[in-house]
Amino acid sequence: MESYAFKSVNFTYPEGEKRVLRDVTFTVQQGEFVILCGPSGCGKSTLLRHLKSCLTPHGLFSGEITYGGRRLRDISSREQAQRIGYVLQSPENQVVTDKVWHELAFGLENMGLAREEIARRVAETASYFGIESWYELPVCQLSGGQKQLLNLAAVMAMQPRLLLLDEPTAQLDPIAAADLIATIHRLNRDMGLTVLVIEHRLEELLPLGDRPLADLLWQALVGTWPLERERAHAYAEKAAREAGQSTTWTAPDEAFEKQLHALVDGAYDHPEA
Repeated sequence: MESYAFKSVNFTYPEGEKRVLRDVTFTVQQGEFVILCGPSGCGKSTLLRHLKSCLTPHGLFSGEITYGGRRLRDISSREQAQRIGYVLQSPENQVVTDKVWHELAFGLENMGLAREEIARRVAETASYFGIESWYELPVCQLSGGQKQLLNLAAVMAMQPRLLLLDEPTAQLDPIAAADLIATIHRLNRDMGLTVLVIEHRLEELLPLGDRPLADLLWQALVGTWPLERERAHAYAEKAAREAGQSTTWTAPDEAFEKQLHALVDGAYDHPEA
């Protein structure tokens, strides 16, 4: 079942000279774990924010985005809040209450659920994420990794069908980052949750995902980021080799005649093809 579809999407920021998204067309199926990777500043976050209307940036937009076969713009904010979860890069920017238990309940309260249903979901979520011992703690006493796990748990308490994550491990230490990535993968595996994640820790994430959006990046990233196509080709080839995975698609341009698995961030400034 199709979860998301982008159809010829273009986007330019106000007073921007270049399109950030250029003729982007792709689909994401229900239950997929998809990794959106690429150099910093290439438009990954812009693309992800177009998947939830309340976060969509202002600018010149054309094309169509559908969710579950319906135009995203026709789906109410309430329904999107219930079905589409979003975890920000900074744990501090998503926390809105003072206590752990209230953070878990906050979204449910805004959904207008009955007190008994809220209590049940909060208890189930705390148990699933193993955070029962934090239940009465002030949020300010949590570490960065704990806050990010709490943010993820609070989103999942609303039982979304799709989870969007914008570099969720960017401010975490390696151990906390590995734990969070494992939790996200478990949600995808246990619940059939559709996951789209922007991440730079590709060595940990690539083996877990169904596919990186390399076919998308041909249009959304290579078409807009100032890279020569030959250099972009070298980026992708090196990423595929180092991931040690078979490739899954054939690119639509001669510069991408080989099957490529991933296009990685500026760590590979001058890769050898």
